Amino acid sequence: MSTGLIFDIKKYAINDGPGIRLTVFFKGCNLQCKWCHNPESMSPKVQKMYNVKKCIGALSCIKNCPNNALKMTSEGIFTDYTICNLCGKCAEVCPTKAFEMLGSTISISDLMQKIDNEAIFFDQSGGGVTFSGGEPLMHSTYLLEALKECGKRMYHRVVDTTAFASLETVLEVAKHTELFLIDLKVMDSMKHKEFTGVSNQKILYNIVELAKTNCELIFRMPLIKGVNTSKKNIIETAKFMNSLEGNRTVINLLPYHNIAENKYKKLGTPNNNHVFEAPNINEITNIISIFKNNGISASVGG
Repeated sequence: MSTGLIFDIKKYAINDGPGIRLTVFFKGCNLQCKWCHNPESMSPKVQKMYNVKKCIGALSCIKNCPNNALKMTSEGIFTDYTICNLCGKCAEVCPTKAFEMLGSTISISDLMQKIDNEAIFFDQSGGGVTFSGGEPLMHSTYLLEALKECGKRMYHRVVDTTAFASLETVLEVAKHTELFLIDLKVMDSMKHKEFTGVSNQKILYNIVELAKTNCELIFRMPLIKGVNTSKKNIIETAKFMNSLEGNRTVINLLPYHNIAENKYKKLGTPNNNHVFEAPNINEITNIISIFKNNGISASVGG
């Protein structure tokens, strides 16, 4: 069995598909969205997060670091990443959990045990398992094994994805998935590349082909003022959705928030220089109206 790098497993999730769900977050993403609210999901490698507000200066982390990569400074514990091997010893002994390791290798059998433990909630609520990230399609071998094991148990399966992968991977995953949650970030390909690092041509093509399958598709749009909230972009998004085979007319709107700012500080990595804003209530209402006038059911959240 293969192993996967997972950075979080969230129980009792209610916004990642129908019912009560267990959401598995893969580490690593092949897009680098400048507004990403989970910067800890971007790197495909294990990382360490440090919360200086939790640090009480116990110094057990420094004493237990095998590489002497830590030292106390006026701004808290400093990690020298040129010699730190991310062994996690500091996180193990920190009494206040100021250090947190992001990413652990979990076998399919261990993952399925965690999933099976939640099965009673799936049965009672019509829920199931959601695979998110990062980008789950980056871990296609592991993802497919997990989806197949869930299928044997008749668990409802959701893949939350950017759809940026080979068409072969997308269609193979579709054979073992009931529902895809797919981001439609911005329709203009150049703007898409500017803000995410990649063109959306492969993404849109994959969605067209995915719509030909029996999988349910629900789209999501992170609403970011000045990036994708223009009337032109909303109409183009609606036209694209209406062009797809099947009934593909549901989109969830997710207004931007700056929750990631504190996460960048904890990761010790610089934030990007972009300052983003969420549209106000009137602007969101207008966006919903434009979608409605173009045959698309749009709502906030989901």
